[in-house]
Amino acid sequence: MPTKKFKPTTPSRRHMTVPTFEEITKFTPEKSLTVVKKKFAGRNSYGRITVRHRGGGNKIKYRIIDFKRQSLAPATVIGIEYDPNRSAYIALLQNEAGEKSYIIAPVGLKDGDTVYTGPDADIKPGNTLPIENIPVGTFIHNIELYPGKGAQLVRSAGVAAQLISKENGVAQVRLPSGEVRIIRLDCKATIGQVGNIEHDTVKIGKAGKTRHMGIRPTVRGSVMNPCDHPHGGGEGKSPIGRPSPVTPWGKPALGYKTRSKKARTDKFIVKRRNAK
Repeated sequence: MPTKKFKPTTPSRRHMTVPTFEEITKFTPEKSLTVVKKKFAGRNSYGRITVRHRGGGNKIKYRIIDFKRQSLAPATVIGIEYDPNRSAYIALLQNEAGEKSYIIAPVGLKDGDTVYTGPDADIKPGNTLPIENIPVGTFIHNIELYPGKGAQLVRSAGVAAQLISKENGVAQVRLPSGEVRIIRLDCKATIGQVGNIEHDTVKIGKAGKTRHMGIRPTVRGSVMNPCDHPHGGGEGKSPIGRPSPVTPWGKPALGYKTRSKKARTDKFIVKRRNAK
């Protein structure tokens, strides 16, 4: 996916880049596969803000993605679409019975291609197989953690994991973060790399576009008063007065580990992503 630059007719246009959307072949979503997406503005079920700086934004509908791939019938790609809910593009499939479904579009998948699911499927982008039937060294995405639950790992634009070994009923998979994780052989995975590879090179360019995404302004703690933020106070531009930045509630803001030391899934992690 190449990106498009603009002439610097305004300060915001000077550095802005946007995708060219060359892969997109269908511009309206399938009505039967969309549902209303309510806005919660960063609030939880109690109505309390748990994620700050959220609110507003364009109205969008959620596209129902088939992460389980339970149907074994071959399906044909009838369109590649943009999805406002994720960084990757999505592909609309239709099988011989006329049933339609969405999947995350991998690199190289295009209109007219046929996608297969099952242990006998070829090792081609978009096909989904149990990890047991995938050769070692293959790049995969949409990986299940529990058989039948649906894909949970490696779903963002441009990412791919690599199957590095299979033994004793489990596989070792190197995730995009560098973490090596043990996954059961009866879990499914999809062949290939997720599409929209250059998503991370897009520059938003102006504040208004982030407002369209539902992101509100973030005020620096150093410009607040001491009663509002630990970084606040002082005359003029003052340092924060601490060894490292903290949140408004005094918690470390950089590198603060939140994973439980007793997490039951630790036994499935062979190598941490930050291991030296």
